[in-house]
Amino acid sequence: MQPTALQSAQQKKSTNLSINSDLLRRARAHKINLSRTLEERLTEILKQEERKAWRTENAEAIGNYNARIEKNGVFSDGLRSF
Repeated sequence: MQPTALQSAQQKKSTNLSINSDLLRRARAHKINLSRTLEERLTEILKQEERKAWRTENAEAIGNYNARIEKNGVFSDGLRSF
């Protein structure tokens, strides 16, 4: 399993961003750490995008598996007592 951006010990990189001035003022008033917040949100977005890409890349195999299960059932169908 790959470490998340927050778990990674990699060196941080400075960057310039533009942000709505009212949002910046409000965030500062609440003492929100913008760097940490951005890293956390980017981590969430990247996970979503990577999951979506994985599903797309594996759609054929998933479809084939589901069709086989639909046709043949699973090995434990006769063993379940619930």
